[in-house]
Amino acid sequence: MDKNLEALKEVCKGVKMGMDAIEYVEDKVKDDTEFKNAIKHEYSMYNNIYDKVKDSYSNYGDAPDEISFKDKAFLWYGIQVNTIKDDTTSKIAELLVQGTNMGIIEGRRILNNNEKLDTDVDKLLNDFVDFQEQSVERLKKFL
Repeated sequence: MDKNLEALKEVCKGVKMGMDAIEYVEDKVKDDTEFKNAIKHEYSMYNNIYDKVKDSYSNYGDAPDEISFKDKAFLWYGIQVNTIKDDTTSKIAELLVQGTNMGIIEGRRILNNNEKLDTDVDKLLNDFVDFQEQSVERLKKFL
């Protein structure tokens, strides 16, 4: 598979997992308006990146894949299990930070191992990783 398409697929997967995670925790956030607004902003940013990814796919004659049912189920289950005893803002922020860090690691790995990505894909991947790093910083204040 083309390295650019592989990179786009990973960004797409990371974006969709981030959006799904926010959807899964959103109803667990109780009376913390600031945190609710923060994760709504995160969701919006993920959605903006997803739109850019979809546009980039057209350059490679492909379309974004859906996240597998298994991956979605594991994400949902993990959130449910980890918030049974503790559904505080701090715990939810922790889960989001952990998931975002996994995306950062994968994004950096792709960047470090693919020196010759097309300029648009490289920029999109860098923007995604930068966004995730900023997201972690924003979420830290809720820990």
